[in-house]
Amino acid sequence: MLLAVILTIFSVLHGTSALFGIGSKQSVAVRGRLTCNGMPASNVYVKMYDDDVLWDSKMGETHSDTNGFFQLIGTGREISTVDPKVNFYHDCNNGDFRCPRKFTIKIPDQYVAKGSTATMPYDFGVLELSGKMPGESHDCIHRKRR
Repeated sequence: MLLAVILTIFSVLHGTSALFGIGSKQSVAVRGRLTCNGMPASNVYVKMYDDDVLWDSKMGETHSDTNGFFQLIGTGREISTVDPKVNFYHDCNNGDFRCPRKFTIKIPDQYVAKGSTATMPYDFGVLELSGKMPGESHDCIHRKRR
């Protein structure tokens, strides 16, 4: 019972540290190029989150450019090391489905820097969006109005 209480308190403090300004500021940089059927995938929505137990904290967001390139530096505040993940929202091979396809890639801890300046970006290289990604779903919250 005591262990459950301690774990609950830790989870709440861990997940709310950004909300209360507790912990150290950390940053993560990512970059890459997105393609759809071999062609540049422009205007793909890219969001970085700190993956937390109770709710995720947004660290940053961007869109891919006309050549499919994106670069993003996200920042967060956490007692321990942030657990960054990047969500991609796109319509490549989505047909008439109104909600974009969504997939997530977690960023390894070695790319997390202390402070505001991420020194070593995580490079996704070229990501082809036409195939199904592991854990892929649809996300109607981020749908485009047609």
